[in-house]
Amino acid sequence: MNVLHELYNYLSVQAGNFECGNPENLKSKCIWVSEAKDHVVNITGSSPQKFEAALHWILNSNKDLGIWLKGRDLSEQVTKVEEVFCLESAHPQMGLGCRFRRAVVTAIMNLFLFFWCLITLWGILLFLRYRWRKMEEEEQAMYEMVKKIIAVVQDHYKEWERNLERYPYVGIFHVRDSLIPPQSRKKMKRVWERAVDFLASNESRIQTESHRVAGEDMLVWRWTQPSYVSDSEH
Repeated sequence: MNVLHELYNYLSVQAGNFECGNPENLKSKCIWVSEAKDHVVNITGSSPQKFEAALHWILNSNKDLGIWLKGRDLSEQVTKVEEVFCLESAHPQMGLGCRFRRAVVTAIMNLFLFFWCLITLWGILLFLRYRWRKMEEEEQAMYEMVKKIIAVVQDHYKEWERNLERYPYVGIFHVRDSLIPPQSRKKMKRVWERAVDFLASNESRIQTESHRVAGEDMLVWRWTQPSYVSDSEH
């Protein structure tokens, strides 16, 4: 029992030193079995056989003794004392100063993590507000574009009725080019496409057709409501 007690204290102190700045330049918290045996035998005056017996007891005990037995491959479980390569304490013993420093570092890290999460959430909120505002602006721009398209198609039809236009329909791209200047067409592409889809689904006064104009097939809009009906509505 004296061997086991000294082994526990030695490993916990070494593990604590490793966690608290590692003044002895240890490569790992897992101490070589030969080094641990030499220390325990020198301190307790016990024989190496008692140290081996202590390892057998640790290996076969069902209790948590606070000592881990590890082989050369740290990921594999040790089943025999001969496989033990190093020993590690499960409960590092740290001084008051070390515990205070670790507590301060942990508190600072938690505080930093808290503010980082807060800033991230705030950034996400700002991004969502920006996206909602852009969507509202795009929605409004789409309705404005729909009104302009309706006005152009209707005016074209009225001019056709007065024999000022050759055809009662007008090309979709012609309407686009008359409403959107060249430098803005890339920026307004999504607004235009949404307006076209809206008219196709929700505007019964405008009919989309395909006609051959100047030797090429193109999509056109035709105003389907007679002018006298439109005038009576006003």
